[in-house]
Amino acid sequence: MQRRTLLGGLAAMPLACPALAQSFPDRPLTMVLAFPAGGGTDVAARPLARIMEKYLGQPIAIVNRPGASGEIGFTELARAKPDGYTIGFINTPTIVTIPIERPQARFRLDDFAPVLNVVDDPGAIWVLPDSPIRTVADLVAEAKRRPGQVSYGTSGIGSDDHLAVLALERVSGTKFLHVPFAGGAPVRTATISKQIDLAVTNMGEAIGDYRQGLFRPIGQMGTSRWPVMPDVPTFREQGFDVIEGSMRGLAAPAGLPRPVLDRIVDAARKAAMDPEWQAVATQLALPLRLLGPDEYRAELVAMQGHYEKLWAAHPWRE
Repeated sequence: MQRRTLLGGLAAMPLACPALAQSFPDRPLTMVLAFPAGGGTDVAARPLARIMEKYLGQPIAIVNRPGASGEIGFTELARAKPDGYTIGFINTPTIVTIPIERPQARFRLDDFAPVLNVVDDPGAIWVLPDSPIRTVADLVAEAKRRPGQVSYGTSGIGSDDHLAVLALERVSGTKFLHVPFAGGAPVRTATISKQIDLAVTNMGEAIGDYRQGLFRPIGQMGTSRWPVMPDVPTFREQGFDVIEGSMRGLAAPAGLPRPVLDRIVDAARKAAMDPEWQAVATQLALPLRLLGPDEYRAELVAMQGHYEKLWAAHPWRE
């Protein structure tokens, strides 16, 4: 696959093309999602796509391409024709960690043109309501009492959930038992049925279970407390320097003409600010963080550098 760089691919395109800007789009678009229907990415992307349609004047067909921790869907998006008619959601950290941990991966970060980040969902560790573990310190003490036996479920090797616990192991001198699953739903089921001790998933993804009394968080991994759940302290506040989460946002194949990119960015931004979307985000308790193309790109590039260094020192895949 010919790779198109984030900067060079865009700079090589003409910055002024009024006819192209006025005619795009003249047919339906496709939005590729690298995770299953009903998951955290899907439930956010579908209503946003529906609202984007009124600003683009064309329907957007959702195509779910789950598998391999996102690699299948990300590859499809990266290999699509860079004409603006195929867009998709990309998720961190897997959009940057997959090429680092898998040399055979068929995409690189440079193969995408960031459009708009929408969600930045902090990681968290959840226990059942009757668990004696109430704080991160409690969890660390239990892990030291039973080294390698306290089990936790994640959405896969190299996911933000997995990397979060590896970070906790490093700062606390502990060892947990990792049980990877294909997504958040089986993690939820395994925790509730007591097959595993802990669910490691994002705050926004598990808040519904929390509100139903099924889960209780022992801490969240943002740099500050999430306003939706202000009573849940961060890991840093509890003395453990662990920052982890998942950004989810729109991207297109790198190399599309700048007027087309600008048109998509404009529609995405308007949709994200639309009262209808804001109401959906509130209902779903989505931790929103809107970043335009340049800011979004800078975050991704910085994250790539961070994980490259982490992989060199502590590879997370055997």
